[in-house]
Amino acid sequence: MTPRAATLIGLTAILMWSLLAVLTVATGKIPAFQLAAMTFAIGALVGFSTWLGRPDASAVLRQPALVWIVGVGGLFGYHALYFLALRFAPPAEAGLLNYLWPLLIVLFSSLLPGERLAGHHIIGALLGLIGTVLLFAGNSGHRFAPGEVPGLIAAFVAAFVWAAYSVMSRKLKAVPTDAVAGFCLATALLAALVHSGVETTVWPETAAQWLAIVALGIGPVGAAFYAWDIGMKRGDIRVLGAASYATPLLSTAFLILAGFAQASFTIAVAAVLIAGGGLIAAKDMVWKRSS
Repeated sequence: MTPRAATLIGLTAILMWSLLAVLTVATGKIPAFQLAAMTFAIGALVGFSTWLGRPDASAVLRQPALVWIVGVGGLFGYHALYFLALRFAPPAEAGLLNYLWPLLIVLFSSLLPGERLAGHHIIGALLGLIGTVLLFAGNSGHRFAPGEVPGLIAAFVAAFVWAAYSVMSRKLKAVPTDAVAGFCLATALLAALVHSGVETTVWPETAAQWLAIVALGIGPVGAAFYAWDIGMKRGDIRVLGAASYATPLLSTAFLILAGFAQASFTIAVAAVLIAGGGLIAAKDMVWKRSS
């Protein structure tokens, strides 16, 4: 697989994650960790289904402890921190702090062997960050209460956890993407354990809510993680980091189309900055001459 093909596969994860908000809204009032347990279980099944006809595929689960710590720590750790952030902090501010992770991925990538940050990578990531600030600024104007500080800290730490998980995936590129199914299953079990201790079970009330849960598990909480793993391990990590700022923008666009949000001039300006930043960061790939 060429780096360009792997990068394009990684970009599909960004598209799938942009559906996360609208599909989550469509699931109703299911508690966060219960929803995580259900969707990650489906996500694990997505991976296990690709093992059919490959009886030796299960051998990928025999990985060193470090691999499991990075995989499960990244998936469960990030989502647990993000859910905690949304519980205690205002959604806009928590989201803005959380979306430091694309910039962190671009910066952390310079620590990888054979990777080099160029000026257009940094410019593209910063434009994306500015666009994201504008995107969330329209929902801001909130003064923080002391009880919201833990949520803000959780959102900030979550950004570092996801960036570290993504960059460490490159360091562990010898680990097959099939292993992500095991990480998803472990995350589902941990989420179920937390749910049983701190939440009250609420089952979906309609067929549409069940369909939204299945769609979440197949896409944003399933195939997206496998696509991201391929992109991080074999694609252009700097381009994927900068392009990730498209996630909140596309997410807002889908919410507008679904009638859950309204279009505005601020969103339009944010779109130009984020799209422009992504193109600048990816200029080597977009305008690369075919050999």
